[in-house]
Amino acid sequence: MNSRVALRRAERDNPLPAVRELLESCGWRDLVKSQARVVIKPNLCTERAEQIHTANTSLGVLRAVCEVLRERTSQITIVESDGARYPAEAAFENNGVYRLAQELNVQVRNLSKDDLVEMPDPRLKGFGMARTWLDADVFVTLPVLKTHATTVFTGSLKNQWGCIPRYDRILLHKYLHELIALINSLRPVTLALMDGLVGMQGRGPINGYPINLNVLLASRDPVALDATAMRLIGLEPTASRHLVHAHELGLGTLNRAAIQIDGPLEELQTRVEPAVEDWAIKLMNHVARSQLLTRYLLLNDGVFYPVRRVVGAVRWVLGRRGQPDAAA
Repeated sequence: MNSRVALRRAERDNPLPAVRELLESCGWRDLVKSQARVVIKPNLCTERAEQIHTANTSLGVLRAVCEVLRERTSQITIVESDGARYPAEAAFENNGVYRLAQELNVQVRNLSKDDLVEMPDPRLKGFGMARTWLDADVFVTLPVLKTHATTVFTGSLKNQWGCIPRYDRILLHKYLHELIALINSLRPVTLALMDGLVGMQGRGPINGYPINLNVLLASRDPVALDATAMRLIGLEPTASRHLVHAHELGLGTLNRAAIQIDGPLEELQTRVEPAVEDWAIKLMNHVARSQLLTRYLLLNDGVFYPVRRVVGAVRWVLGRRGQPDAAA
């Protein structure tokens, strides 16, 4: 595997030059044969307009990648699965993906409505994977650089959690760290390009706040890419269990000495606020172990949203107690 990671400063309003340079650095023409079937998986983890800017892959990056790849193939499909509280179609619409697809003549597919193939791993029983994704000649993942309260970091590997085509995939969180690596072995990443134009720190992957790095990173090795992105923002790669597991499975390397860096990593390095797996998130992950509680509590909007408001208030009170002036 080519464990080379390229990173470039990029303009939010025009990321195409940086995207093209990164794809060239990764030798994309050797990977994408003429009229290859290309599947692109952006991170569309929310359909809510106020969160799209920090939580989702930017439309500009998605457009730039499609424009470059169309020079070799017209068979490009942008994919996402249903979220716990919204269909993938809502995410496509609110993120501008349908409009983009029409302009560039590419396809859009909800993996939750695709032909599903059962997997042999017993942990995935009933969670068939989408044939469109499995059968792709080229798979390009476009994650956002973000901290994550349960996995420490979410990037090139974790983005494929959204390839599990069931909206209730939170039921698999008890196997989260191992399954992220397993899913990446089912249909290995061909090329990964990470959107760090506006990353996320704090309580990611959805409720944090911007990093504003104005950087893009790319690699053929998703493990090396995630490890490098973590080092970029001051996180230790071995703290992310799914990254270590992917390294152990041979999906790539996280060893710094084995990764060739192409770009100004040291100039761009910073430290961000990590995500903390607090009592509320631990409780949610515990509840998710039960299919019954998940259905009637976590996936029931009439229960979930009132409870979330209470949790938010408790977090605020506990946060105030932790401030020096609150104790004075």
